[in-house]
Amino acid sequence: MFDFLEGYDVLGAFWTTVQLTLLSAVGSLVWGTLLAAMRVGPVPLMRGFGTVYVNIVRNIPLTVIILFTSLGLHDTLGISLGSEIVTTYSFRLAVLGLVAYTSAFVCEALRSGINTVPVGQAEAARAIGLSFSQVLRLVVLPQAFRSTVGPLTNVLIALTKNTTVAAAIGVAEAATLMKTMVEKEAQLIPIAAIFALGFVILTLPTGLILGWVGKKVAVKR
Repeated sequence: MFDFLEGYDVLGAFWTTVQLTLLSAVGSLVWGTLLAAMRVGPVPLMRGFGTVYVNIVRNIPLTVIILFTSLGLHDTLGISLGSEIVTTYSFRLAVLGLVAYTSAFVCEALRSGINTVPVGQAEAARAIGLSFSQVLRLVVLPQAFRSTVGPLTNVLIALTKNTTVAAAIGVAEAATLMKTMVEKEAQLIPIAAIFALGFVILTLPTGLILGWVGKKVAVKR
């Protein structure tokens, strides 16, 4: 029944998808947190940069950003991120594009969480001599992260599905293999079902687990 799978590394393709998701998630969380700090910070220039970045990136299709990392950064500017091997630099450029795009949504999720922290807590922290960065790091962000587990979970699930766009620049992830199999095999429905099931297996447990975590760590007000 599944003879058409012979010769195709389906598990390897999904492993590449998992790697894309994890690396992009970490990078997006770091950059998104910095963007959120900029947007609520006291420096007008940084606030302006964060606002412009988020509003522009969120309104650009992910496919355009991914293609720009390949055609713009690599083909035009010669940026290969430390590797001349096609599969390696394509993967790294895809991660860069996913981070640039997803971090804008992480930023907005965190900013909404920051806005839920009572202003009095930040004012009290400043009154005892803490700097803005200390207030943000020790008082505001811990509560913001706890209150935004749900929205960040949705961003992670969307990121997992968005990794399929990396196929546009030749990254050998699940969507790339599915396209190859559809072109070569006369088993469209079984192939589509297998890859759809694969993404459900990746995203459904993530949503359930992080949803449970969100309820456990939610800030009681």
